[in-house]
Amino acid sequence: MARKISTDDGRSALEAVRAAGEASLPSRTDLATAVRYLLQLLVEKAPGNSVEVRVPPFGAVQVVEGPRHTRGTPPNVVETDAVTWIAIATGGEQWADAATSGRIVASGTRADISDLLPLRI
Repeated sequence: MARKISTDDGRSALEAVRAAGEASLPSRTDLATAVRYLLQLLVEKAPGNSVEVRVPPFGAVQVVEGPRHTRGTPPNVVETDAVTWIAIATGGEQWADAATSGRIVASGTRADISDLLPLRI
């Protein structure tokens, strides 16, 4: 992640996404900022390099202490869409429910990061 998102900008983007609700899509800028802000909070909560969390096309981070990944496909990967990421990261949905429905793909022995969620916003 290139630049740090301020708490004010991150919270503002999250509010805009929530305000859009299910009736309409939030702006791409608000969605991207909200996703990146929550990924940033995850990095702060669980720094490390053993699990890669991907929310295409908006961002990917490496988190959780453990063996460092440097080349190729990481052994522990979590991938989800932006709306699902925001929901699980903010407590609007449980990890298990999203995983069971196939909206989270988690591979590897360390890829279950449900104990780190929801994030404190």
